[in-house]
Amino acid sequence: SLVGSEMCIRDRNYTIDALELGPMENFVYLIQDHASKRAAIVDPAWDVPKAIELANQRGYKITDILLTHSHHDHINGIQDVLNTFDAELHLLKEEAAFWGEHEGTPSLHHGGDEIMLGKTPIKMLHTPGHTPGSTCYHVDDQLMTGDTMFVFGCGRCDFTGGDPEVMFKTLNKIRTDLSSSTTILPGHNYAVKKTSTLAEQIKGNPFMHHHNVQDFVQYRMNTPSRKSPYEAEPEPNCGHDH
Repeated sequence: SLVGSEMCIRDRNYTIDALELGPMENFVYLIQDHASKRAAIVDPAWDVPKAIELANQRGYKITDILLTHSHHDHINGIQDVLNTFDAELHLLKEEAAFWGEHEGTPSLHHGGDEIMLGKTPIKMLHTPGHTPGSTCYHVDDQLMTGDTMFVFGCGRCDFTGGDPEVMFKTLNKIRTDLSSSTTILPGHNYAVKKTSTLAEQIKGNPFMHHHNVQDFVQYRMNTPSRKSPYEAEPEPNCGHDH
């Protein structure tokens, strides 16, 4: 029987599956390029053999490992992938420096670089704030956000490497640079729904409702964790204190 995934996005040229794995409700994404039968795995962690089994059953070879950041709950299955496939590990230079000791010899990238998975271009966006080299992976209108943005949430900035002022800038950049129809594919299943559009996030994500950095920093640092599942919160009326 085919291993099920939490959600599946199908395009003419590629398929993206989301597998919810591990005790922290991580989403591990498998991007499959139809033409080349190559697959890339995003943030391999926890029960990675399930993702490997899905790739094998569909006849895909995992050739690339894409990291959004280097926290343990997003990388603890790298070795599982490398034990099965000769895959190349990709991350941004800033994250490699932050991570320090890492497995294998990864390909280091700059924000804006594009990885070609067969005929499927995957763009790397540098989105610091949760960690210095946090990365979102952009495929057409899909954005795999790791812990930068959740559905109605955003990553914590009170861990080592986190910076709420930088996160404020990153979320604003996502808001202004990307189409509002962009689909957000987060690193954890923390919300009332597994995915969302950027338009819905601009409207309902409380971390996107702050128009100056001081308000954002105060809100982010005083909200270390929110009641889960995260829901939409309407934007406060102008003139009211946040």
